Amino acid sequence: MDLGIQDKVALVLASSKGLGKAVAIELAKEGAKVIICGTDAKALAAAKEEIQTISPGNVTSFVCDITDEAQRKRLVEQSVKAFGDIAILVTNTGGPAAGGFEKFNVEDWKHLFNLMFLSAVDIIQQVLPGMKAKGWGRILTITSITVKQPVENLISSNAVRTSLVGLVKSLSNEVAANGITVNNLLPGYTSTNRLAHLVELNPKVNEVKETIPMKRFGTPTEFAAAAAFLVSERASYITGQSLAVDGGWIKGN
Repeated sequence: MDLGIQDKVALVLASSKGLGKAVAIELAKEGAKVIICGTDAKALAAAKEEIQTISPGNVTSFVCDITDEAQRKRLVEQSVKAFGDIAILVTNTGGPAAGGFEKFNVEDWKHLFNLMFLSAVDIIQQVLPGMKAKGWGRILTITSITVKQPVENLISSNAVRTSLVGLVKSLSNEVAANGITVNNLLPGYTSTNRLAHLVELNPKVNEVKETIPMKRFGTPTEFAAAAAFLVSERASYITGQSLAVDGGWIKGN
């Protein structure tokens, strides 16, 4: 299937590793011009080199801490200078720290809100004018299954990521007539370094497989395929949705 995103400019946040990197790779395979970013310069360079082998000349990278407003502004400016106006934006963050309510103080919550919500809002505000001017755009937020079914010992994700669901639905209604779709993708338990770390902290996490109808963890490639479709031309009539890629783990609708 031709997804219709050949030469579209795509900015994927937190994409030096994990799900963000998998999405960037999938978009590169579809011919998009991809900008990746992250705080780990070594991992970022390795990811860029890997994507270059897939789509030579169609990837660039910038070191960026998305919790820093000035760095977010510079990231968008550098991206536009490199490839032109951003047509596809995939917002993403590294996984927040595990822990219960009493682990986090007010300053921690401010940081978490900036990381998981304000960073997305800020970059969306920066790229939206260009999308409106061209009458085409795709905005995809990556959150978590926690927005529909809380996960034990991940209260930060359970609480803050939910705010993005309201943003996605509201914004999708505002910009639909401009040819811009806004959707949300909810990764379930997926085999990334983040999940491996959670298993290391608590080996019982492996037992979650028994609660997943497919009886296994997902793969980053499976998740990335869903992301690529939602930001494609083929998904032009899908907006305001939150799609779980979880093997059926969420028990509700």
